[in-house]
Amino acid sequence: MAEAVVTLRKGAGRTLKQGGPWIYDNEVESIMGSFEDGDIVAVHDFDGYPLGRGFVNRNSKLIVRMMTRNRETAVDEEFIRMRVKNAWEYRKKVMDDISSCRVIFGEADFLPGIVVDKFADVLVVESLALGIDRFKEMIVGILKEMMEADGIRIRGVYERSDAKVREQEGMERYKGFIGEPFDTKVEIVENGVRYFVDVKDGQKTGFFLDQKYNRRAVAGLCNGARVLDCFTHTGSFALNAGMGGAEHVTGVDASELGVNQARENAELNGLSDRVEFVCADVFDLLPELEKKGEKYDVVILDPPAFTKSRSSIKKAVKGYREINLRGMKLVKDGGYLATCSCSHFMDYELFTRTIGQAAGNVHKRLRQVEFRTQAPDHPILWGAGDSYYLKFYIFQVCDEK
Repeated sequence: MAEAVVTLRKGAGRTLKQGGPWIYDNEVESIMGSFEDGDIVAVHDFDGYPLGRGFVNRNSKLIVRMMTRNRETAVDEEFIRMRVKNAWEYRKKVMDDISSCRVIFGEADFLPGIVVDKFADVLVVESLALGIDRFKEMIVGILKEMMEADGIRIRGVYERSDAKVREQEGMERYKGFIGEPFDTKVEIVENGVRYFVDVKDGQKTGFFLDQKYNRRAVAGLCNGARVLDCFTHTGSFALNAGMGGAEHVTGVDASELGVNQARENAELNGLSDRVEFVCADVFDLLPELEKKGEKYDVVILDPPAFTKSRSSIKKAVKGYREINLRGMKLVKDGGYLATCSCSHFMDYELFTRTIGQAAGNVHKRLRQVEFRTQAPDHPILWGAGDSYYLKFYIFQVCDEK
């Protein structure tokens, strides 16, 4: 049976031609031939020029996700093996420690719609697109085979395909074991810090691996310091600060579950005497600390994404400006602020401008120590805007005088 062909409208596909991985539903002129949603289709420009192949889903605004730019390449097991091998070899090359890392990062690894994280001897899979879902178990099997060839035994695989975005693909949200059940409380070590990761019920796939080297950078500023870690989640920045020699660390999060896990992680590392955790709303707590006259050598702001759509950017800017100006007020003169945004809609220019506005509002002068992004196991694919999402600054905060 002949392969179905998606033809773009004249003038459409600009981001695709600049390296982007998606075709939007309003860019399509026609789909000719017999197919089911999730099938691989050929993609042609308006004039019939072949642009590659991808999988189609009429339920999604991202109607085609590209798998290859080569019209002649078959998307079969050999192709998937090549993609998976490239992803694994890349991590071995760019990461100094692959005991826990992101192994596959969707579009940035040319496997759109799927994420695979490795936590010690466990893999966690997140499948967010109908077409790639068909290859999910094949991808997992190939990964396990390649890791075992490198002497790494994987004892279990858990699927965390429970994100709401699956519903936009016409798919049900799902979580559960792929293969035999196992204990889903997994101990990992990152930057010399030990953590228990809950791959079944933790946020996203259980732990945020993207901040690995940013946590290490902050730890280097914390020897002998008094530290405030806001939006601590399960305590990762706070614990790195403690391992970096901080005199005292206070971690704050609104989630009781997260705070309890953070306390357990502090105990695991023998840091309970110097690293404490408080369950509170950061927006409420920071003004209270300011009123009390509290000051810190290092303040860390690692909030959740305040915006997940373009329509709420203005509200997000207000939130980022508020926490940054509050955070700056709590930094001792000459102390340090680590601040970040994990929303790709809050781009570099807007985030930078917002921090500058916050500093101006509270009459602080900022000396930039460094600017960072996500760890290289979360590669940024130019042309795929979603893959560049984490912006991370470290500043020295100085009073105007």
